[in-house]
Amino acid sequence: MPANHRSALWVPLFDELADPLVVARLAAEAEEAGWHGFFVWDRLTWPAPVQRVADPWISLAAVATATGSLRLGPMVTPVARRRPAKLARETVSLDRLSGGRLTLGVGLGGDVYGAEFARTGEQVDDRVRAEMLDEALGILTSAWSGRPVRHRGPHYVIDDLAFLPAPVQRPRVPIWAAGYAGRRRPLHRAARADGFFPVELRHPDQLAEIDETIRGLRPDPTAPYDIAVPLPPGADPAAYVAAGATWCLTEFEPEAMALDHVRGVLRDGPAVPAPEEVASS
Repeated sequence: MPANHRSALWVPLFDELADPLVVARLAAEAEEAGWHGFFVWDRLTWPAPVQRVADPWISLAAVATATGSLRLGPMVTPVARRRPAKLARETVSLDRLSGGRLTLGVGLGGDVYGAEFARTGEQVDDRVRAEMLDEALGILTSAWSGRPVRHRGPHYVIDDLAFLPAPVQRPRVPIWAAGYAGRRRPLHRAARADGFFPVELRHPDQLAEIDETIRGLRPDPTAPYDIAVPLPPGADPAAYVAAGATWCLTEFEPEAMALDHVRGVLRDGPAVPAPEEVASS
């Protein structure tokens, strides 16, 4: 069980939160209220009644300038629809702007809500996007080193290009890999990353199994590692912390996004596990 856990807000940048200035002020309030992180969705569209959607990178840049301690990042960005060379520049710039507070959440994404891949000509095959994600993550890690990148793969080419300056965080920007909780391949990807973000997690016991599996796959199971779980507002994180969660992300339903609701949750402050529940787990 982790010695402690950290709490973050995880918000869709929809409708009233589709304004980067509003999101920046919200993040500053969250920092003042004692939250440890502020993560945002990376979407192009969402079904009705959602109408307005903001860009995550511009919004996160605004958050970085409005805060001083919050960990921030996209949770998650579908890497296959981004060119890895451009993503390398974006991540380094945001890491430096924030003073080394970026965590890069990565995943496959999907067309279940809004069909944004099919409607913009992006790759819709999950298997191919998984290949693109893994190849791009290798490029990103090389790019963050500051040394010239020489890569020629099935999806991307980088011909002797150095990506400077390097990020503040060394040896790299932390990567949290997302994946469905019951699938094996995402766990193997996550074991090579710095954290795991489980999708459709149903029970703390399931998280304990995931934690054990990832530890068995990692070269050094004692090295620092994060598991970030999404929980509804007001949920007691004790059982998940006992099962291995290091971050608890308070999530919000996109169809019911309202600035006052988010502000009310953040002003209540992070949920603190009941000591007796954690101790007995």
